[in-house]
Amino acid sequence: MSETITNYEDILNMLDSLLREPTAFWNGFYEDREKGIPFFENLPDENLVTYFDEGLLGPGQVLELGCGPGRNAIYLAERGCSVDAVDLSQEALKWGMERAAEKDVHVNFIQRNLFDIEIVEGKYDIVYDSGCFHHIAPHRRLKYLEMVKKALKPKGAYSITCFVEGGELGGAAISDWEVYRQRSLMGGLGFTEEKLRTIFKDFEVAEIRKMKKTDEAFGMQGLWTGLFMKR
Repeated sequence: MSETITNYEDILNMLDSLLREPTAFWNGFYEDREKGIPFFENLPDENLVTYFDEGLLGPGQVLELGCGPGRNAIYLAERGCSVDAVDLSQEALKWGMERAAEKDVHVNFIQRNLFDIEIVEGKYDIVYDSGCFHHIAPHRRLKYLEMVKKALKPKGAYSITCFVEGGELGGAAISDWEVYRQRSLMGGLGFTEEKLRTIFKDFEVAEIRKMKKTDEAFGMQGLWTGLFMKR
């Protein structure tokens, strides 16, 4: 790849090269399925279950960003959604496909960098992101937000789980500028409620809260959950 910068995309790619974990890293991360990672358990997110149970979300077209081994995508399919689930890791998607087959549900798993997917404007009722956003570098954040807004139908819902700043699961308490001074996301960026409201200022905020612990779904302290509506 040429290292001559001639356009904005070249700048993004250069910054990616300083910060992005390679595909091999994520494949290795998902290869050992027995290593005790909390979200490896095949349970949907507590907040996602709550939104469906309370009628805040319902069946429709769903795009999941960073789906991992498919636990939320499978839940959404079981609730009557048509799901496109994207992840960079072939190992994660292989696991997700096995889980979907065991549950006898269909999920359209897509192996791709999320910034390389072709988005049909206004296709989705819901865009869901569980744990991907805090691995998005600041220089990619605007592209990420543009993608979410393009993907959603008018009044469509965007929901997220991400690290609390300085939380028990991680959540680096550093500024966006400091990311580039350190040349690292420090394992995942942490957020405050104020920062989330600032980043998602173009959306209507339905809810921002801490994730709740529960035995029936995946719930851990140290994570924000948020539900936003496209204006």
